[in-house]
Amino acid sequence: MCKRIIFLAVAALGVMFISLNTCYAMRLLTKEEALKKVLGSDVEIKTETKELAESKLSKIKERLGGELVHYQQGSKSKEVNVAASVDFYFAVKNGQNTSVAIIDQEPGKWGPVEFIIGLDLQGAVTRVEVLSYEEKRGQPIARHSFMSQFEGKTSKDRIEVYKDINGISGATISSRCATFAVRKAIVLYEELYLNK
Repeated sequence: MCKRIIFLAVAALGVMFISLNTCYAMRLLTKEEALKKVLGSDVEIKTETKELAESKLSKIKERLGGELVHYQQGSKSKEVNVAASVDFYFAVKNGQNTSVAIIDQEPGKWGPVEFIIGLDLQGAVTRVEVLSYEEKRGQPIARHSFMSQFEGKTSKDRIEVYKDINGISGATISSRCATFAVRKAIVLYEELYLNK
């Protein structure tokens, strides 16, 4: 009887250990759902693709600290491709652009995290949502309480964890991944649309 209790206890601890080390790949929003959530359901959505020409790319990288994808020490994420172009999704109402969104993927702690970042036409953040992630402890970055911190941020703000963004304890890499995605969206929009 005693051996059986010990065996069951060891088995339970093993299952608990395995579950703690499991990555959870989760799709929260489809692209279409994310665009409606960020840009509105009563608008037409127009996609514009901008190529990242070398002259613009060097300026964008300079503003982002020298990189277009932010790999952090301690991240176990698989590679995230550096795109040669960026899709901008414009909300169009009554024939006029009203806002814009960018979908971006950045390496989190355990895998890529896909974001949608909404901006007004002057480049201020209107909304940020997580489309998908592969994280163990970074799931709280998908909560509105974390994401709402970005609303109203512009390139004049630091947008940095523990400076003007409250990070999530135990999920610092995921928190920094989100801040980089937001800074990147702002820089891309400014460099490719506003700084002509």
